[in-house]
Amino acid sequence: MLKPLRLGAFTLPNNLFVAPMAGVTDRPFRMLCRALGAGHAVSEMVTSKRELWHTLKTSRRADHAGEPGPIAVQIAGVDPAEMAEAALYNIDRGAQIIDINMGCPAKKVCKVWAGSALMQNERLALAIVDAVVAACAPRNVPVTLKMRTGWCAAVKNAPLLARAAQEAGIAMLTVHGRTREQGYGGAAEHDTVAAIKAELRIPVVANGDITSPERAAEVLRATGCDAVMIGRAAQGRPWIFGDIAHFLAHGTHRLPPTVAEVRGWLLEHLDDHLALYGEFTGVRSARKHIGWAVRGLPGGEALRQRINVLDEARAQLEALATFFDALAATHERLPLPVMAAANDQAHDHDTEALAA
Repeated sequence: MLKPLRLGAFTLPNNLFVAPMAGVTDRPFRMLCRALGAGHAVSEMVTSKRELWHTLKTSRRADHAGEPGPIAVQIAGVDPAEMAEAALYNIDRGAQIIDINMGCPAKKVCKVWAGSALMQNERLALAIVDAVVAACAPRNVPVTLKMRTGWCAAVKNAPLLARAAQEAGIAMLTVHGRTREQGYGGAAEHDTVAAIKAELRIPVVANGDITSPERAAEVLRATGCDAVMIGRAAQGRPWIFGDIAHFLAHGTHRLPPTVAEVRGWLLEHLDDHLALYGEFTGVRSARKHIGWAVRGLPGGEALRQRINVLDEARAQLEALATFFDALAATHERLPLPVMAAANDQAHDHDTEALAA
């Protein structure tokens, strides 16, 4: 089940993908996940609004300095011409794959009829697909599409849109197993993506509630999909991609990483994060990554509370290093996190509502 995947002119090293998540999957996080076993990572969504392209927020999202290819950028918008222009703008800045966002359920995105709201307007959705594919074709840049199963339980139109998107030239399709109405509540279902995979010739990717190696294997078997995409489960545990790859290849779990390995990965990630955002913004935006990484670990809650009041990069780095040094003194390998379900839900809610 673990295999390379062909996408346009590219051969992705494996079929374990990082889900694009706004405020999470910036360049440092994408590079970390790929270094730890992910075969593909798509950027945070970039707006199609030209007037916002030169804002600091968008420029950071479009920063691919040092990122290994193929570089995939997700674009979001509601106007076909603007989306085509946004695709070319990002190609000129290094994008080698363009992904269209029709999956984001966030209210601030859907209220302007972008993201998963486009699934309510099939004609507009397909006009956007046509425009973006036509713009990218002369550059030999493949276009992918991420969507949900539908707008609500009564209108699961993903199969119809999937067939039309394939005919329009989409190179790969990802389906999150929830409707827009569900947001991130309830359980993801993968019957819809299985039905889509049975009809399509292009690669199909299953997304939603893939939180463990066993679940990844189960979804791949049940759906026949070509790949799986992982979002929340990678927050604070980016080595999950290596864990899944080992399980798919050998049928067994590998040992947890050593505390020293995790210390090195997280400090390197924090360095890259601070380099991208600068000290003032970086210290604050790194807090969530640190919180996810230490959640459920001995002393983790105390560190999270301390990190949340630190406003200097050096102090933040030292606090994280000291925490893992102390943990290494009592544990060679990372202990299994112990966390209450209520705490999980509270922490996940903050960012997963922004996932694309």
